[in-house]
Amino acid sequence: MSLIARSRLHTETTRHLSGSARSGPPSDPRPPSVLPPPPKWRAWLLPIGILVTLVLLFHPVTSKKAPTVLTYSQLVTDVNAGKITTATIGTTGQVSGTLKGGAAYTSQIPTALSDSQLSSELLSHHVSVTGSPAGGESLATVLLSFLPFLFFIGLFIWIGRRSQKALAGGIMGFGGSKAKLYDEERPTTRFSDIAGYEGSKQEVAEVVDFLKHPDRYRRAGAVGPKGVLMMGPPGTGKTQMARAVAGEAEVPFFALSGASFVEMFVGVGASRVRDLFANARKAAPSIIFIDEIDAIGGRRGSGFATNDEREQTLNLMLAEMDGFDPTTGIVVMAATNRAETLDPALLRPGRFDRTVEIPLPNQRERAAILLVHSHDKHLASDVDFDAVSRATPGFSGADLANLLNEAAINAVRDNRDVITAEDLSNARDRLLIGRRDASNALLPEEKRAVAVHEAGHAVVAALSEHADPVAKVTILPAGAALGVTEQLPESERHLYPLSYLYDSLAVRLGGRAAEVLVLGEASTGASNDLAGATDLALRMVREWGLSNALGPIGYSAERHATDPFSARPYAEQTQRLIDEEIARLLRQAEQQATDLLETHRAGLDQVVALLLEEETIDGDQLLAVLGLATRKTNQGLVVAPELAHAQTDTGAGTAAASGTAASG
Repeated sequence: MSLIARSRLHTETTRHLSGSARSGPPSDPRPPSVLPPPPKWRAWLLPIGILVTLVLLFHPVTSKKAPTVLTYSQLVTDVNAGKITTATIGTTGQVSGTLKGGAAYTSQIPTALSDSQLSSELLSHHVSVTGSPAGGESLATVLLSFLPFLFFIGLFIWIGRRSQKALAGGIMGFGGSKAKLYDEERPTTRFSDIAGYEGSKQEVAEVVDFLKHPDRYRRAGAVGPKGVLMMGPPGTGKTQMARAVAGEAEVPFFALSGASFVEMFVGVGASRVRDLFANARKAAPSIIFIDEIDAIGGRRGSGFATNDEREQTLNLMLAEMDGFDPTTGIVVMAATNRAETLDPALLRPGRFDRTVEIPLPNQRERAAILLVHSHDKHLASDVDFDAVSRATPGFSGADLANLLNEAAINAVRDNRDVITAEDLSNARDRLLIGRRDASNALLPEEKRAVAVHEAGHAVVAALSEHADPVAKVTILPAGAALGVTEQLPESERHLYPLSYLYDSLAVRLGGRAAEVLVLGEASTGASNDLAGATDLALRMVREWGLSNALGPIGYSAERHATDPFSARPYAEQTQRLIDEEIARLLRQAEQQATDLLETHRAGLDQVVALLLEEETIDGDQLLAVLGLATRKTNQGLVVAPELAHAQTDTGAGTAAASGTAASG
């Protein structure tokens, strides 16, 4: 949340008002779909299939050498000559077998003779004689010979049906919707399963009431919401909220992501949109949920190149949402964390006519979310979720779940199944600044420089009236950080007074000021501090109108983020003035930090010595060294998530992860 609330400009207001004056049930402007005639190539499928089947069926017979046909006299002669190896005599007098050398032969016994005479001759010449049952082998052979033919017939029938479906849904069925339907086992998630977000729940509760009691709205002449767009940072539970709506309403739930609409074939996305809405109408009342809708709902015609496939998909979605009867009970829900990139046509009334903000949870909601995610974990008695929620400003619901999981992994690493407060603290440090590595040892002079740097941050924060209280100072390397000074808020902040921003700049530059004062020169460890302070000063001057030289003017950075190719909305002279004001604010903050450190030089040296001795100290130890009786509060005004930061001391000035009030 920025210091100045931003208002949206509704560019389609006139069109919306004129459209709302129409009365009567909406008519579907789309003509009924008619299947095109089948392609000509389909007529050749059956003849080609029969030809291939016959070739494959008779190929083994034609390629195999035919047996030699012997007369009965020749057969007897060959038997007496010892040329016959095997003989199989059938019930009809047919004789077949192999000659010496492996060649096959066949013959027929005359009906006037008895086959016993031939049998005795065969046995006397040591020929292997067998008999075949009547019709048994021939029937099995016939049945087996038809299997390839039946296989190919079934194959071509399947291909024909798939081709017929492809005419209405894309090539070989690629145009079919990939929406996952939770119909037989409808979502079991309820609003009670979602901690916090009471305001957001009330917004979407009307959707549940409309789906369960549509007659109430019809009698009052009211139309239920067609679309609900949930906006918020990643990991805040937008998908979970949509599942809770379907679970409370007990209706079918079609869920898919925006990226699944577009693939390699042109027209597939539009076909899937058509198929999705058709299936939803059949299952009405139902809910369609599209996650990451910005994948297909971005502004049309933005940038140098356009994506015709994506725009066709978006156009059909706009037509579907505007065309279906509101009394059918279909509600389209969507989620995005980039609402500024969506096409304005999606957000007008009649489509996504209700927008629900799912923000980052506040301190009370974070404690409730931690409690929900800890139901299957064993917690020690020293675990205090209120303290953990204070230490995790800017954490989303997904981040808090990951925090508990990392704490559980830390407990398993120590051969325990009970999570302690120390496990949660270590997990938080690991997520924010990385894993502590004992091999990343500092040289003695580096360790002293880091101690001076962190002591500068801590002393300036403790002595500044409007800064956040210090919770912990450490010079133990972790990840890219060589040291960290953590400031934890006492409560949530929603506005940033100018006095707080000035003190925040001074705290960020306190480490560099301490290096210059104690060591006589600055180091590269302050690069991340300088980057964070410069970004904060830039927002103070350019966005929040907190510069006397520039005046009450705000240039939002969202426009450039939406279209990076757009020209900046101010001239070169204004840019020069912005740069001068940023430099002035940073010099002023550095001077403020230097004055505080010079005034309390003895306390600074004591904090440096304590850090070199113990490596990690808490806020109470810091206050005791500086001679302050109680921990300072800042009138209940504490840093809000979007200004919270984690800065680390690295030799090259590498930026660290964000999400907590910490200075490096």
